[in-house]
Amino acid sequence: MIYRKLLHLQSRGVMALRQRMSVPSNSAMGALSSSNNRTVVSPRLRPHDFPRPFSSGSQVSASAMAGQQAVAHNLKVVEGLKPEPLWRFFAQLSDIPRPSKQEHKVLEWLRAFATERGLEWQQDDVGNMVIRRPGSAGGEDAPPVVIQGHVDMVTEKEPGVDHDFSADPLVLRRDGGWLRATGTTLGADNGIGVCAALALLECGPDTKLPPLECLFTVDEETGLTGAYDISPELIKGRTMLNLDTEEWGEICIGCAGGGDMLSTLQVQLQQRPPGLRPHVLVVSGLLGGHSGLNIHEGRGNALRIL
Repeated sequence: MIYRKLLHLQSRGVMALRQRMSVPSNSAMGALSSSNNRTVVSPRLRPHDFPRPFSSGSQVSASAMAGQQAVAHNLKVVEGLKPEPLWRFFAQLSDIPRPSKQEHKVLEWLRAFATERGLEWQQDDVGNMVIRRPGSAGGEDAPPVVIQGHVDMVTEKEPGVDHDFSADPLVLRRDGGWLRATGTTLGADNGIGVCAALALLECGPDTKLPPLECLFTVDEETGLTGAYDISPELIKGRTMLNLDTEEWGEICIGCAGGGDMLSTLQVQLQQRPPGLRPHVLVVSGLLGGHSGLNIHEGRGNALRIL
């Protein structure tokens, strides 16, 4: 049932997001010990009892006002897209700055999400968070399923765009059948997976689901720090669906590994000879791409061209 529910949630939408989304794939996660994990069973609170990103108020700064305008704008942009909870959460997430190693604001938002709904949450020392939802509508006694995504995003902007990824919200826009961000990366990697997990967590008690452990890891884009340093006590489930993928209609079953290599090159510096003028050489206008996906396609590489 959970596979069908995820496929429904993911049946319409990618970066740039078509209104169809990636199907979950599996990934391996390292498990190193951690201590002082925090587990909280949250009472239900009223909406004004917990923080929301860029919340409204009578006394707000100019930056907060700009953030409020982005909230309203982004919600308007995704209006009418289905499933509604998925896109509503993505619009809200787009308002929250979340570069790698600076995920504190989005983690605060996730804690608020769990608190409002009375869901148990737990966080380890590195920042990874799990939100738990009991099984429902006949799935109460099923084995728990882990739904995993990472909360940080790639932070790139077009030349000349004034955008501070540590402070400014993304500005969404429609481009035909695609959803894009104005002048910046969209953050669908892996924001759309995060929002699919939130949509599952918000399903009503009449939805047949197993117990869920929605795992949100940090710092994926700059070193997989969250995955490498996750506390083994954070999750109990033995089946995990990783929602960080690009291939529509495919589910990858298995695991993956990786390694780091450090190379040291000894260099000897020399003084610049008199009369030699330094120059800056720029290679631009290349197609770009992901080193893990497009490296075999022979695209222009600035380092090799130079």
